[in-house]
Amino acid sequence: MSTSAADYLVDRRRLRRQVGFWRIVAFVVAALAIVALGVRFSASMGFGGKHIARLTLSGFIAGNDQTLKLIREARDSPDVAAALVRIDSPGGTTEGSEEVYDELRRLAAKKPVAAVVGGMAASGAYIAALATDRIFVRGNSIVGSIGVLVEYPNVSGLMDKVGIKLESIKSSPLKAAPNGFEPTSEEARAAMASLIADSFDWFKALVKDRRGLSDDELAKVDDGRVFTGRQGLTLKLVDAMGGEGEAIAWLEKDRGVTKNLPVRDYRPDAGWAGFKLSSLGAAAADLAGLPSLAEALRYTDQPPVDGLVSIWQLSGGT
Repeated sequence: MSTSAADYLVDRRRLRRQVGFWRIVAFVVAALAIVALGVRFSASMGFGGKHIARLTLSGFIAGNDQTLKLIREARDSPDVAAALVRIDSPGGTTEGSEEVYDELRRLAAKKPVAAVVGGMAASGAYIAALATDRIFVRGNSIVGSIGVLVEYPNVSGLMDKVGIKLESIKSSPLKAAPNGFEPTSEEARAAMASLIADSFDWFKALVKDRRGLSDDELAKVDDGRVFTGRQGLTLKLVDAMGGEGEAIAWLEKDRGVTKNLPVRDYRPDAGWAGFKLSSLGAAAADLAGLPSLAEALRYTDQPPVDGLVSIWQLSGGT
């Protein structure tokens, strides 16, 4: 082999070693950069250290398992110093709202919790707000709507007109009553009224206890109407005017939460398939003259479960 050929081979081996070395260096630098960005992102989002958990209640409340799971996660995490509950909801099922209330009370038993009301915290959403240590509202937020309802379509008149009759064999007159396919009997109406009254008494007792109201003060707010944030403050339904900034300042000053902690969102995943179904259902409910059901369908990505409802809407009462 000639001298020039040998030199050529030596140069190629040296070049390969240099290229391999710089490839390793580039890989290490890239890996370190990714790690550094991850650490910086995690710190800004509140991961891996003390932070304030931001829980969001919006739309129709139906005891969503994912929302309840996030509340429990905030409760059990050693990194969560406090929680903010952002509420913008007209309410939902009475049972679902009760379930959210119970979970938030368990969270508040371990860590300070403040509610921040956006557009509204009405009916079942107000039940959820009652679970927190302090409720902050804007002047034009909507709160209240203390009440319970049940709605069902009755198509018996239409069935008579088209000559359709539904026959059933029941163990007792009140089984599956009211069912919407026959006129509601006085007995069935009284049975449903008893359910409503029992849940309403529970709701009122909750408001009275959590807000420290006298009987006279409760009587001023328990007729199902809604109030602005300003009115709610005067009526003792809420604690203070403000938003998230004021809530954090209160947590720091009055509850001893470390200042300038990052706020991390604990937010359930949003679906889209149910939205199309719920939109169609809402349109059908509007046509059937059931505004509360229509409102419920608009605010959920799944069909609402059967049961009593604590919800407020502009066009149909409480």
